[in-house]
Amino acid sequence: MIVVNEDWCKGCNLCIERCPVNALEESDTINRRGVRPPRLKEVNECNCCRLCELVCPDFAITVIPEEKKKDVKKPLLRSPVGGINR
Repeated sequence: MIVVNEDWCKGCNLCIERCPVNALEESDTINRRGVRPPRLKEVNECNCCRLCELVCPDFAITVIPEEKKKDVKKPLLRSPVGGINR
């Protein structure tokens, strides 16, 4: 989940331009500064990489990973050396 503090956003759009999965777009609302802050698209592939959070010069974006993604076990790329393979 991405949380945007809309009043902190200055409309530089760095987060939208740098998103590797193109998950952000300009919102329809205008903030106190007179700019359109970013929002998640209706259909998006956000993988919580936090790049938008890192490039935001005003710290207006916070990425909160979903709890479901933490519980998912990733398969091993290689089988462990020694022991029993399952």
